[in-house]
Order: sequence, then structure tokens, then C-alpha cells
Amino acid sequence: MLQLALIRQQPDFVKQRLQVKNFDASAAVDSILLLDEKRKKLQLELESSQAGLNAISKEIGQLMAQGEKEKATAKKLEVSRMKTGLTPLQQGLDLADNQLQEILVSLPNLPAAAVPPGKSPADNVTVREGGKKPVLPSGAVPHWDLAKRYNLIDFELGNKITGAGFPVYVNQGAKLQRAMIQYFLDFNTTAGFVEYQPPLMVNEDSAFGTGQLPDKEGQMYFATEDRFYLIPTSEVPLTNLWRDNIVKEKDLPIKMTAYTPCFRREAGSYGKDVRGLNRLHQFDKVEIVQLVHPEKSYAALEEMVLHVERLLVSLQLPYRILRLCGGDMSFASAITYDFEVFSAAQEKWLEVSSVSNFETFQTNRMKIRFKDDQGKMQLLHSLNGSSLALPRILACLLENNQFSGGIAVPEVLHTYFQARTLSPGPANP
Repeated sequence: MLQLALIRQQPDFVKQRLQVKNFDASAAVDSILLLDEKRKKLQLELESSQAGLNAISKEIGQLMAQGEKEKATAKKLEVSRMKTGLTPLQQGLDLADNQLQEILVSLPNLPAAAVPPGKSPADNVTVREGGKKPVLPSGAVPHWDLAKRYNLIDFELGNKITGAGFPVYVNQGAKLQRAMIQYFLDFNTTAGFVEYQPPLMVNEDSAFGTGQLPDKEGQMYFATEDRFYLIPTSEVPLTNLWRDNIVKEKDLPIKMTAYTPCFRREAGSYGKDVRGLNRLHQFDKVEIVQLVHPEKSYAALEEMVLHVERLLVSLQLPYRILRLCGGDMSFASAITYDFEVFSAAQEKWLEVSSVSNFETFQTNRMKIRFKDDQGKMQLLHSLNGSSLALPRILACLLENNQFSGGIAVPEVLHTYFQARTLSPGPANP
């Protein structure tokens, strides 16, 4: 959530920056300023009336002590009338507060200065590329055919049990998933990220804190009776671990990692671009999250981008890093770098990670603060990134490493997978 002080001080700047996200904030910002003025006037009037009420109440006590009961009774009637007058003032203040909050939470985060303008993924900027695109053997096939041939993933069985977008990983497919998860976690913890195993469901306050609500209700699975949301990423519970906390500056940065299943409804996702592992409703992901001093968040962002890049290099996958344009960024992000890997059999780039700096947008909602050297309370900056999302990584590993005799496993996974290649497995039920 944007800070009200920023909107008060620089309303035109806020409007101009949100235009980069193709968001017209003119009416919203003007309404915020009017409501803020109304709220301040009501607050002053209420405080003034309350002060007068307190003074008369004190006077009543003095009159009673002096035996002036008749005057005290008259003052009590005056107090009663004044209290009645406080009710509409308080109601008006509460209404202005609620209206102000409703508009504030509807505004997306301001894009950072480095964010390029644009309306769609076509306007994203390629920062750099790495790795070498493989030359596939004759007869190479996409991962959904390889998954069936080697009995790694059963999409039909998942469809029978639950529905489309819920695959069943089998035999070596399940083992390779487990190997990647452990390798990714080890890679992160070696870099100083502390591992957590958070809940897979969160309450409304947690979903609001990271910006999923009120922006993404339609993309989240919702347990109606308990009003819990299944997490779309472990970023949500991890960041909320520190909600309403005052962090000691000496404990910064706070670096966290977690493996969780993730759940996304992805309403309206159909067609060839979502075939196989390209887009799922349930998928595995290892996440990294940081809470940092505001002066150090962009250095932390660069560190996280390099961290994910090193992970992709270790898997020997061809990749590219994109800086997202304003129109392709998320509601809560100030700047985002997407990582894509090249799927050789599909001949297309697939997104496998987003690394974002949210600055104070999330921490303002969650009230995650620290005291600086002067004792002043400040909001921390929050960052997160996928390290990595497994489905498309697996798709590219299978497609890019197929050869005439099988599928090679990347060298860094040999110890975890306990084999160098994939071979056909037994049939499923």
C-alpha cells in the first residue's frame, strides 16, 4: 500500500509514475486528498469537543467539592448534550477513514525509475542471455510426450483424481522433483537464506499483507467455511512471519527460503500454450524472500538476480533475464526481473522465475518496521524471487537433454537423483 504521506506531498508524482503501469490514478489521488482533508478537520473538531467535554467534567468535580450541586447538575446536562454531539463526528470520521483506506488499497505500487514504459510482454527489455540452446536429435518431442514415454508424469491420472492442471508425478518423475527441490533449498541455504516450512493456507490479513487481496481473489483457491486461502506462493506466509513486528536493525537483512506446493486457479487459461507443465493449478516452487534496510534493497535485488542466474547456470539451461515494462508488472511490485529458459522442443521461452523489489508496499500493509540510528521508526523493504518454480524447469530439462538413448540428468543433480539418466518406468494404475 502506498504511504499516505507520499500522496500528500507529491500527488502529481504519484499520478505520473502510475501512468507507467498504465494506471490512471488522477481521480483516486484527488479523492484521497479530499478525504484526507475532511478526515483531519473532523479529527480536530472531535478532539476540540472532547477537550471541552473533559474541561467541563473537571469543573463538575470542583463544583461538587464546593457544594454547588445546582450548578454541577446544570453542567452535567451540558455534558450530556455535548456527548450526543460527539456521535455524528465520530461516525463521520470513521466513514472518512474507511473510504480513504478503500481507495488507498486500490492503488498499485509505484514503478521504480528503471522500469521501462510499455503495455505488454512485447515491451519488456532483455537484460542479458546465457547458456547455449541445444541442438536436438532427429525425432525429438516435447516434454508431455517424453513424460508418457518414460512414465514420469501422468496428466490423465491427475485429471481423473482432481482435474486439469493437477498432474501426478510417477517413479523417476517424482524422484527428480524431489531431487530438484532439495538441490534448490541447499543452494539457497548455502547462500545464507534460512529455511522455513510455512503453512499452505493463510488468512485474509496475510493475503492482504502481500498484495494478493484485494487484487487477486479470482486467482486464489478459497476455503469458504474457515475463510482461508491456499497460498499462490510461499512469499505470502514467509513475509507475514514478520507482520506487526519491529525488527532490530542489527538483525538485517532477514533472508528466508521455503519449498511449498503452490495453488493458482489461473482462470481462463486454455489452449496449446498451457499444455503439459506449461501452466498448472498446483505446482512445486522454492522461494527466496528478503526483508532489508530501505537503503540496501536495490543491492539486495541485484544479489537475488545473480543468485537465481547462478542456479540456472548450474543446471546448464539456456536462459534470458527480462526487466518487465510497467504494463506487465504485478500490482505490488516496484520492479521485476523475469527469468525465462528456452524450451528446445517447443521452440519457445518459458518463464521460471520472477525476482521483485516491493519497496515499502507490502511492509506498509503489514507494519514491518525497524528503528534507525536516530531512533526513528521506518518501514523495511521486502523482496522475493522464485528459486525456482519446478514445472517449466522440469519441462526444459526433459526436452533439452533428450538424446537418442534417453534423457540426461544435469551433473549438479546426479548426487541428489542418484543417476545420470532417465529410463522408462513401470506402468501406472
